Amino acid sequence: MQNFEFYNPTRVLFGKGMIARLDDQLSPEARVLVLYGGASAERSGTLNEVRAALGNRTFREFGGIEANPTYETLMKAVAMVREEKLDFLLAVGGGSVMDGTKFVAAAVPYEGEPWDILVSKGEAAKKALPLGTVVTLPATGSEMNCLSVISRQSTGDKLLFSNPLVYPRFSVLDPMRTMSLPMKQVINGVVDSFVHVMEQYMTYPVDGMAQDRFSEGLLSSLVEIGPRIVATPDDYDLRSNLMWVATLALNGLIGAGVPHDWTTHMIGHEITAKYHIDHARTLAMVFPALLKVRRTEKRAKLLQYAARVWNLTEGTEDERIDAVIRKTEEFFENLGVPTRLSAYDIGAESINDLVGQLEDHGMTHLGENGDVTLDVSRQILEAAA
Repeated sequence: MQNFEFYNPTRVLFGKGMIARLDDQLSPEARVLVLYGGASAERSGTLNEVRAALGNRTFREFGGIEANPTYETLMKAVAMVREEKLDFLLAVGGGSVMDGTKFVAAAVPYEGEPWDILVSKGEAAKKALPLGTVVTLPATGSEMNCLSVISRQSTGDKLLFSNPLVYPRFSVLDPMRTMSLPMKQVINGVVDSFVHVMEQYMTYPVDGMAQDRFSEGLLSSLVEIGPRIVATPDDYDLRSNLMWVATLALNGLIGAGVPHDWTTHMIGHEITAKYHIDHARTLAMVFPALLKVRRTEKRAKLLQYAARVWNLTEGTEDERIDAVIRKTEEFFENLGVPTRLSAYDIGAESINDLVGQLEDHGMTHLGENGDVTLDVSRQILEAAA
């Protein structure tokens, strides 16, 4: 196992009715900005619950954060916080709202051009406002990590930053808040969580026994949850399990002391930036293709994944690897999530542009060994075509 430092300060309040506990988490003097996405937060009643829990505190609201949060929109929130001297941020929504709120938290006290926070991958931020979250869409794990991905419309960039200053102080996870979501978004959450686990698991063995077994348990849970949640969308226990699995998939626990890949995410970000396809659906296109191209480098973990998650133990090693890659593709496809670029009318002629974007953003040596060059990324995209 590799050396690691694990730190996670986020308090989790999980279960029905937990939004009312906001009152316990905030100072009575807090001046709060509530950030959210579209009208669904209002229609579902979540915003009304939040307002009631905030009570007599001074608070303002900022809506309209996009599914891929943009720098342009978030800078308007930064201006509001500065002008009204607000001192606590509360994200109400899914990963995009939480990611956007983290950027606002870092940008408000930043004295230079806030885009530098993203260009520096978060290192430029030395201070941040405190923030909390109320989760309505389980998918990204942003409620319990210090990561954020932001897009810039004017340049077509989509960049990730990380800084421990933007860990949420607390996160409220009430599975009932997910009941009004369109099924497409729920399924996106299943896929997103699955690939989050895989980015930390599907590398090479380092004898991280606990990390591997945790990861395999999360993957097996998602394999079970996916089709069942489509068949019984009102099942509270399934919603609860999906919400907690999504959090555990990216709160740092399973990634401690093991190598990470993240190639799928970096390529997927470029697809989203260019074609505005849902993040999870770009992952479903890229990940199986990556397994095909990188099967030699990932051979040991592919065989372990085949045996422990899919119970594939018969046949030659190559036959088992072929079978588990098919199983992974079928898992996504059976949930109604395509695994080919062509399903979104993205032709082979677009691959040059996507590889060019990777180069422009410095994504020239990706993967757990830094050996996913631009040529390898091209092969992955070609395999996904």
